[in-house]
Amino acid sequence: MLLTHLSLTNFRNFARLDIDVPGGPVLLVGGNAQGKTSLLESVYYLATFTSFHATQDRQLVSFLAASEPLVVTRITADFQYSLENAALTRAKNVPQSAAQGATHRLEVRLISERDLAGEMRLRKEILLDGVARKVGEAIGAFNAVLFLPHMLRIVEGAPEERRRYLNLSLGQVMPRYAADLAEYLRLLTQRNALLKLLNERGSDPGQLTYWDEQLAELGARIIHARIHALRELERLAARLHHELTRGQEILRLDYQPSYDPLPAPPPTLQGQYSLPMDAPVDRSGQSIEKIRQGFLNRLEQLRPEEIQRGVTTIGPHRDELRFLGNGIDLGVYGSRGQGRTAVLAFKLAEVIWMKQKSGQMPVLLLDEVLAELDPDRRSDLIQRVLESEQALMTTTDLDSFPSEFLVKAPVWQIAAGQVILPD
Repeated sequence: MLLTHLSLTNFRNFARLDIDVPGGPVLLVGGNAQGKTSLLESVYYLATFTSFHATQDRQLVSFLAASEPLVVTRITADFQYSLENAALTRAKNVPQSAAQGATHRLEVRLISERDLAGEMRLRKEILLDGVARKVGEAIGAFNAVLFLPHMLRIVEGAPEERRRYLNLSLGQVMPRYAADLAEYLRLLTQRNALLKLLNERGSDPGQLTYWDEQLAELGARIIHARIHALRELERLAARLHHELTRGQEILRLDYQPSYDPLPAPPPTLQGQYSLPMDAPVDRSGQSIEKIRQGFLNRLEQLRPEEIQRGVTTIGPHRDELRFLGNGIDLGVYGSRGQGRTAVLAFKLAEVIWMKQKSGQMPVLLLDEVLAELDPDRRSDLIQRVLESEQALMTTTDLDSFPSEFLVKAPVWQIAAGQVILPD
């Protein structure tokens, strides 16, 4: 997959940008707050339709234009699919001509306008090859993998950080995952509202039956997708991590579903001590139907407790993922260097995994990552960047890159929302 042209209008500090994008590595160079990361953000937004920085889409609208009664923010990309693995590519949400190397256009419009009450309202429009699409229909047409310095939060941060990054990756290449997750969260909100109502008014708990069935159906599909995706990602990440650590560490991804479809281990006999064991758990044999039925039964068992608490206590919205290095939880006991290496291995695995699932190499987006790595890790990463079909990398210091890399990578100077191309 190649991004061939990028156009921005009123996006962050880019009032207007129209630029052709070459294949291979491209270096975005400039000082802080000049627009380097915003450019990466725009490309990643086309893959996920959400921002990795902004909490709301309205924050993406150019500050200088935000005071106008009508503002249209546009992100438009022309891109092409590579011809290999055409059968996989045809499964994506694009016309069959994708397998023939045609150029496709993906456009996102964020339209801000005042309503009759004078309040600013924002709506999102997505067009793929000129045809309006919903998010669930358009996601997966364009793929990108993002690496940011603060992604160390995947290892060290709260569980919702890990769930978010996992959802953004799976949603790009697993059919229906993003739509199932959105519908699950909508149903979860309604079920929680009913639980609070039952707590306050003491109505018939049987009202939960419909919501439990719907939640279990969607939740089972999400859990099943996560089980298999993380199993595949772990195999790739473990091999890459082994290489990055020169064979010194073994990485494992420990998926801890809030509702675990596997039976609980037998209780420890009184007087005996249980030692924590770092043993991989294989849930891949669990079918969606078996997960659904078990999840539904557990929701029914927990009804009295959840009514009392007014919240749904189990499900994919409370899943956890831990990164283990040589059996040690890196989020608790690992050093920052170990955490960085684990995240790097995970993101590089994500690139390979996406290509295996979609038939296309995703665009690689790297924001100031070399500053966080030691010389050996830098060398490993640069070599993998050179092997990718396309990579956009930001930096404030070209001295971080070896001369042989600079010969191969065009340098774009970014200043005050402007891109200055080399002569």
